[in-house]
Amino acid sequence: MPTRRTLLGAASSLAFPSLFSSAHAADPVRTGASKMHPDIILHNGQLTTLDRTNPSPTAVAIMDGFFLEVGVDGDIMRLAGPETKIIDLKGKRVLPGLIDNHTHVVRGGLNYNMELRWDGVRSLADAMDMLKRQVAITPAPQWVRVIGGFTEHQFVEKRLPMLEEINAVAPDTPVFLLHLYDRALLNGAALRAVGYTRDTPNPPGGEITRDANGNPTGMLIATPNATILYATLAKGPKLPLDYQVNSTRHFMRELNRLGVTGVIDAGGGFQNYPDDYQVIQKLSDENQMTVRLAYNLFTQKAKQEKEDFLNWTSSVKYKQGNDYFRHNGAGENLVASAADFEDFRQPRPDLRPEMEGELEGVVRILAENRWPWRLHATYDETISRALDVFEKVSRDIPFQGLNWFFDHAETISDRSIDRIAALGGGIATQHRMAFQGEYFVERYGHGVAEATPPIRKMLDKGVNVSAGTDATRVASYNPWVSLSWMITGKTIGGMQLYPRANCLDRETALRMWTDKVTWFSNEEGKKGRIEKGQFADLIVPDKDFFSCPEDEISFLTSDLTMVGGKVVYGAGDFRALDENNVPPAMPDWSPVRTFGGYAAWGEPDGAGRNSLRRTAISTCGCASDCGVHGHDHAGAWTSKLPVADLKGFFGALGCSCWAV
Repeated sequence: MPTRRTLLGAASSLAFPSLFSSAHAADPVRTGASKMHPDIILHNGQLTTLDRTNPSPTAVAIMDGFFLEVGVDGDIMRLAGPETKIIDLKGKRVLPGLIDNHTHVVRGGLNYNMELRWDGVRSLADAMDMLKRQVAITPAPQWVRVIGGFTEHQFVEKRLPMLEEINAVAPDTPVFLLHLYDRALLNGAALRAVGYTRDTPNPPGGEITRDANGNPTGMLIATPNATILYATLAKGPKLPLDYQVNSTRHFMRELNRLGVTGVIDAGGGFQNYPDDYQVIQKLSDENQMTVRLAYNLFTQKAKQEKEDFLNWTSSVKYKQGNDYFRHNGAGENLVASAADFEDFRQPRPDLRPEMEGELEGVVRILAENRWPWRLHATYDETISRALDVFEKVSRDIPFQGLNWFFDHAETISDRSIDRIAALGGGIATQHRMAFQGEYFVERYGHGVAEATPPIRKMLDKGVNVSAGTDATRVASYNPWVSLSWMITGKTIGGMQLYPRANCLDRETALRMWTDKVTWFSNEEGKKGRIEKGQFADLIVPDKDFFSCPEDEISFLTSDLTMVGGKVVYGAGDFRALDENNVPPAMPDWSPVRTFGGYAAWGEPDGAGRNSLRRTAISTCGCASDCGVHGHDHAGAWTSKLPVADLKGFFGALGCSCWAV
């Protein structure tokens, strides 16, 4: 008699015959058949399964894309057959694959090959040199784009480039630089390309800064509506379809390099369904997905949201798709009147009085059609008003079985957490405060920031909660930055936001990126742990996540990433196992060809030299890190600053490198 598990395996084999070849995924013995052997065995490792009944085995067997058995080497190796591939883990730590609860891979993939990523670059001087070099090879009419994922606080200079500096390195090539969702910097060539002049009016919620003569300076400011930023960006050239396919594959490979095996895509502004989904659909159809992607549908037209959702709920079935690309409901934008934005440099916006009525109309449609939803909400004032609507609708249409949730929730109150729990909802948090914490503290004070968002309290109250990034425009797509932020309580600029009592231990933080995410895509029990019967998604970090120093967590990458039992990324000892042959980034002037992705890893001795210094830093033998430089004492000793006494200069800032 077929079981739920065998039916799942059969469905997977129909969708992806090259990855899933039969329906006996979790059982080594089929009824009426001879014993089957696993496809792959990984042994001699330290497995963190997150399965409380089997927390630390040493080996795992994989068959047809699922974990077949998890145990000790002796038991697992006996399952091997003559064609079983054996992988020696050499004692390394193995973790479940990481799952991002909120990102924008569909949109990000379309543009990844065109973007110069400053994520993780620690010096503005290095970033500007990257910009100058990219300008030199970018042909007209293309732009050079730096699209989010960084903050001025990550730079040692603690500032953004000035417009004069950008114009000096790019007098003729359009440059668009997006900093979070608070501002964009355009050089003169970009202003000409988008057609902004002294006669161009400011859009609602945005400002085109001007000089004394009324001419645009090149700075666009969200006040706090970010529409001016992404509407301007949308004016730039787009890649042709085949290049977009290539671009999306490179973005997924970059995520695989960092240990990401699954994401929930939150839609996004100017991301239209189904037009902008044809690339990801093509990759799914051709079995080229290396990241499992569940997507939410984001309405684009203010005052027409009900029409969008009436159309979508009648034409798109919840969960339609397969285990690599499937529908996940609505959001993160449900109605424009509920958008509160996340620019902490600006005062909190007051939502319009018609919000409740418009939101109720949409939520009723979703609840009646049994579509879960997610709602962007930065502030508790937004969450509280939305909960009034949800509670009203739930009295008529029970929410039981609907995995609905709020996104972000930086300033959520205890009362709102309790109300969410009572309605069976969840909270998807992201590491935006790691990038914007300094701005939040400047406006609201350090005391308020100490539990923003209050993740520890959410966990203690038992509400469904998980973690993600909100990449690529607001924050970086690097999951280890998020994990480091939750564990250390620090921004990427080094500010200590949270007291230790509000930080998470490493296992809890890891669960926030693995099994706790699965509730948000209604995939509990299918992934998130290394456990018999779950998808064979796992990673081998290049250093042990549980024993490496805290200041190394954000530098981690994956040496081995498996999705559905297939090696989609291999490095170091596992480089030869890599099955994911992605053609070179297109077009040939793509920044990805030169710089790679996060922290300019493609040039470890060039653009990335000051951002990939983990090896030297991690071998430091001192007992404690310096308050200015961490363990990067060599960086302090070799600094070239316009001061006569480096020791005195850094000493005044609290540097203790000179005592090492």
